[in-house]
Amino acid sequence: MPKEPYPAMDLSGPIVRFENVSMQYGAGPEILTDVSFDIEPGSFHFLTGSSGAGKSSLLKIVYLAQAPSRGAVSVLGHDVASTKREALPDLRRRIGVVFQDFRLIDSLTALENVALALEVAGARRKEVREHVAELLEWVGLADRADARPASLSGGEQQRVAVARAVINNPQLLLADEPTGSVDRAIGTRILYLFEELNRMGTTVLIATHNDELASRFDYPRLHLENGELTLQPTS
Repeated sequence: MPKEPYPAMDLSGPIVRFENVSMQYGAGPEILTDVSFDIEPGSFHFLTGSSGAGKSSLLKIVYLAQAPSRGAVSVLGHDVASTKREALPDLRRRIGVVFQDFRLIDSLTALENVALALEVAGARRKEVREHVAELLEWVGLADRADARPASLSGGEQQRVAVARAVINNPQLLLADEPTGSVDRAIGTRILYLFEELNRMGTTVLIATHNDELASRFDYPRLHLENGELTLQPTS
């Protein structure tokens, strides 16, 4: 196994830390304003707020797709600003992401889309197929393993995206509206999968504007409103 170009993750501190982070696109208004928070390893949080509140922008900063306009960000024990560019891809592999727009590869089947992360990591083909098949069954897509994205409904594509994000048991899981295209029963099932991963040690942050969904699970909320963030603890 090649040597990682950065030191091992420091588990003694927060897995995500924002210090006075602001985000602005061009000359437009600030999307985030002086946002500060810590997420501890092994925790589970919802990121709530109305559509357009800045949830997706905050997640982009966490998964290293966007740099803040100002402020300090630490992810997986690494100060993002001082982390070498060549180290970022390996750092991102420790983060599972469920995107709002799915980002599936059209030419691959559902099984192949989910398997890709394991294959990149060097897993054996038999192990890949067994593991992926089991996960697709868990999200209710066992009979759609050979289907390509174009023939899947929006909800089915969403579940493939969820399976792909969790297949490698990431240290940090980020999900942007992961239940937006599924019915209540499947949405709850997806949240139970995230809970199971959390019990295994994965830190989970789920962005949603669905207050009813978040209220069914007793986890603290990071709430965005007018660019500012507040912590709403569990009831």
